[in-house]
Amino acid sequence: MTAIVIIPARYDSTRFPGKPLTPLNGKPLIQHVFENSQKSKLAAEVIVATDSRAIFEVVLGFGGKAVMTSDIHTSGTDRVAEVAASLNYDIIVNVQGDEPLIRPEMIDDVIGLLDDERAVMGTLVKRIEIPEEIFDPNVVKVVFDKDRFAMYFSRAPIPFDRDNFRMQDARYTMQDKDIMHHASCIMYHDTPNFQLPTSNFYKHIGIYSYRKDVLLSLARMKPVELEQVEKLEQLRAIVNGFRIKVKETVFETIGVDTPHDLERVKKWLNLSS
Repeated sequence: MTAIVIIPARYDSTRFPGKPLTPLNGKPLIQHVFENSQKSKLAAEVIVATDSRAIFEVVLGFGGKAVMTSDIHTSGTDRVAEVAASLNYDIIVNVQGDEPLIRPEMIDDVIGLLDDERAVMGTLVKRIEIPEEIFDPNVVKVVFDKDRFAMYFSRAPIPFDRDNFRMQDARYTMQDKDIMHHASCIMYHDTPNFQLPTSNFYKHIGIYSYRKDVLLSLARMKPVELEQVEKLEQLRAIVNGFRIKVKETVFETIGVDTPHDLERVKKWLNLSS
């Protein structure tokens, strides 16, 4: 099967306008994503899909390939699907344009997951090692079956460890992103020195591989209720019966949603250089 990486990148981010063009160690952010993706052994090509002429020109300027897309898309998946529709590839890999730490091994892993004929999508998970991440709604958790097919994705702590978590008050609201306030809703053994339970908790790493026909089908479907509640696009696939196979990775990534995230990436790059 042939595979391509498509990187969706838009200029008008609500929290960080112009994010793909922001300098990071002497290169625009999008260049880091593109060059890391090009190192994949299994992807034959890498393309940036964008609605921004500025991003388009910058990608061409550093020797990359870019395609202009419609400016009406509400998600990166829709932008990727628009480009994929005209390409002759079996597998489409969606690498987010704000993931400068993406590694080629991660791309090869999600492509390899589709060697399983039962799988129509592939993605990665990582074992949670920081207790606070279990309760952080910005960290998406996932549970999967014995064959490593995803059963559900959630911003809530899943599985819920009934013996170790005790519900308290209901003052927490989704508008309040303060993890300490969230922790007031769920107590950890009633002690501030909470340790990770013996149960395994996994967070989702947002890179996807799709069989081309499945990607195009999902892009045509309307959002489902669970997707709208959790604000997680992958639940559209789950609800509609598409099987997503997962693989555990040891690699950590830092998605750049805000200028603060960019500083975290800079520190990580400096420590690893």
